[in-house]
Amino acid sequence: MADSVHLTRVGGDDPRDFLALDGLLDDQERQIRDTVRRFVDEQILPEVGTWYDEGTFPGRELGPVMGELGLLGMHLDGYGCAGTNAVSYGLACLELEAGDSGLRSFVSVQGSLAMFPIRAYGSEEQKETWLPRMASGEAIGCFGLTEPDSGSDPSSMRTHAKQDAGGDWILNGSKMWITNGSVADVAVVWARTDAGVRGFVVPTDTPGFTANDIHMKASLRASVTSELVFDDVRLPADAVLPGVQGMKGPLSCLNEARFGILFGAVGAARACYESALEYSKERVQFDQPIAGFQLTQRKLVEMMVGVNRGALVAVHLGRLKDSGELTSAQVSFGKMDNVRTALEIAREARSVLGANGITLEYPVIRHMNNLESVYTYEGTNEVHTLVLGQAITGIAAFS
Repeated sequence: MADSVHLTRVGGDDPRDFLALDGLLDDQERQIRDTVRRFVDEQILPEVGTWYDEGTFPGRELGPVMGELGLLGMHLDGYGCAGTNAVSYGLACLELEAGDSGLRSFVSVQGSLAMFPIRAYGSEEQKETWLPRMASGEAIGCFGLTEPDSGSDPSSMRTHAKQDAGGDWILNGSKMWITNGSVADVAVVWARTDAGVRGFVVPTDTPGFTANDIHMKASLRASVTSELVFDDVRLPADAVLPGVQGMKGPLSCLNEARFGILFGAVGAARACYESALEYSKERVQFDQPIAGFQLTQRKLVEMMVGVNRGALVAVHLGRLKDSGELTSAQVSFGKMDNVRTALEIAREARSVLGANGITLEYPVIRHMNNLESVYTYEGTNEVHTLVLGQAITGIAAFS
């Protein structure tokens, strides 16, 4: 009986995929996932620690590479976009964030926050002008919604646009915490007008538009984060997105981005779990690997369960999205729980690595710090909690 406790493997054969979720994917989905995983392994992981340490991200260089792979706007149809299903897009986000949250953010902002509104609500001219260039990575986009005093309540935005006598729009205001801001060629900006909130396609070389990078970040350091300022930015009458008015526009974009995040967080969690697992097998204390200690095994098991549970939720929500049945509240479920769980896994993995866990030789502290931002952006954990509260009670508790 005593010898039975020394079995080396019980249950699943793959520590990365304990529940054999690979069997839930079709051949094309696995091929896309594996292609993105190779890209991250070969071109991102050898460099991303340095980018994070230096506070840089080579978006201009990586954009065309990711465009060639079909990653930019990959879930959109036409205009040079790959037109993949939602699960494939989610799996790509998972593998990208296993590299770094900043990398996945770049792709999410490009495809879900900048390209999606142009594809869904733009004029044919706007689509033809921007989408092929953005899909190839030639042009980079950003999304302007959050403001210095308007975060969880975007309807309180102060940025405004007015039409002059000749029909031009005059845009004034500022946006904050904008990924890709200073490297973008085009910004999709949401502003108040006399007819309510409207979206505008704003080339960043328009006079009066400036982007100032935000420095001294301890999170998402391998990512460009900027403040956008609009000082009497004059736009032609057809700069407005004609297909949507009101908060439906920006909120639908956020829902697209949150879908990518609920997959991406699983990638960050998996990277932390794998790092802790390998380290625990190699780190010897008291004449044995620390993987042999009961408390360490409990940490590893909790991490493994969290990663697999999050992946199962993500794939299920992806199937719902592909069938047209996914609700925004279900997206909130995935974003809230998967990011929360990923942050817990990152912190636990850091404890397994001990002092080595705070160095950039290992990915854990980088993911842990990044996830602090992911926990907050695209809807805070608290906001998603209240979305779910309203969904199950029928009572809004936002004020």
